[in-house]
Amino acid sequence: MIQEVLSERLPRLAREHGVPGGQFALRHEGATYSVVFGEETTGGEPVREDSKFPAGSLTKAFTAALAMVLVDEGDLDLDRPLAEELPELQVAGAVFGTEQTLRQLLSHSSGLPPGRDSEDLVDATRRGYLADCARMRPIPVCGSAFSYSNVGYCVTGFLIEHAARMGWWEALRSIVLDPLDIEAASITGEGGLPHVTGHAVRTSGAAIPVRQTLPRIEASAGALALSATDLVAFGLLHTDGSPGVPGLLDAGALAPMREPVPGAEPFGLADGWGLGLSRYRAKDGTWRVGHDGTADGTSCHLRIDPATGTTAALTTNANTGMPLWESLVAELAASGLDLAGYSYSGADRAHRPRIPAPPDCAGHYENGDISYTIDLGAEGDAVLRVGKEPFARLTVHDDLSFTMRELASGQLAYLGRFLRAPDTGLTEQIQVTGRRAQRV
Repeated sequence: MIQEVLSERLPRLAREHGVPGGQFALRHEGATYSVVFGEETTGGEPVREDSKFPAGSLTKAFTAALAMVLVDEGDLDLDRPLAEELPELQVAGAVFGTEQTLRQLLSHSSGLPPGRDSEDLVDATRRGYLADCARMRPIPVCGSAFSYSNVGYCVTGFLIEHAARMGWWEALRSIVLDPLDIEAASITGEGGLPHVTGHAVRTSGAAIPVRQTLPRIEASAGALALSATDLVAFGLLHTDGSPGVPGLLDAGALAPMREPVPGAEPFGLADGWGLGLSRYRAKDGTWRVGHDGTADGTSCHLRIDPATGTTAALTTNANTGMPLWESLVAELAASGLDLAGYSYSGADRAHRPRIPAPPDCAGHYENGDISYTIDLGAEGDAVLRVGKEPFARLTVHDDLSFTMRELASGQLAYLGRFLRAPDTGLTEQIQVTGRRAQRV
């Protein structure tokens, strides 16, 4: 049944979602399955088993693994203040780094903003980037400490370079990739291998090639390009009893990556978070771990059942890869393989009672370069603006969560929630796809 889903239904799902091409790899009950479909770019070469897809934020899982190896070897400390490790954080006016730690960076609990404008970072230096971070005021904890941050994983990359005394790419390759026989590409130029082109799929179904825009200084947060079999090889390190790579890579050092961090509530992304891996609750109450990654016009996904060793990965070369993943996970679950689906759009929350948007949710929210505004209508309806542009109409539920329907397409987009301050009971923050912003 699983082979039927992969060989017959997966290509059909790809066509339905307008995905030009991709790969799926699965290790399950001692058997290995691998399926490739479509083209690397529209009208181009067929996808191969070793084609490298820009994996976006899945890079963070590899960076976290590298950091945990260095922790295990005594070169890094999870709980030492960052400014004691990185002198570039010791600048006049610093408000970040004296209390924050690597543990918080890996679990997205340091309070750093989600990201920075790529155009501002084209010529950025490590010293300048860290000096800017030192002056960033961490967003206050408000019910949840979790706020997804590319910036935090860039700082993690600099920590790794400081401890390993080599560049992030060189350290990753020698400590993690080479022992696993993974030959990765990079969208920022390291490694020299080509990678697959991403695509933006229009409502007409046309897939338009797009270029990768990640600046080199943010490589540790999103530069890797990998195949689905590469991802499965990495994922198998995170199963109970994994031998790792004897003499080269101790899988036991990575166990904290999949253990839940208290207070890290990644609402809109997952059901929990560890020191580098997200956590997903299966229907029977057991847990899967993994990570998702979106680059410019790509979407890639990894899921691991630590208890059974089942490990699955999907790579796609379109921005519609995420709904394809959700559809595939649902079909595999119907065939008896539960990879623990998570609805990023909140489509599964339709059963929750709806309420008018609370009046106190109206206003402006910021965290670093991201900016949200909630406008309320006379009937209690709410519209979310991203920057200055109206983006989505909100449906608010009784737990203060909300789904977003894009104004342009009419499609469900992302899941979010309002957060009330415990001391006042007033809405002080908004959390959209795991990223928090503070009322200003």
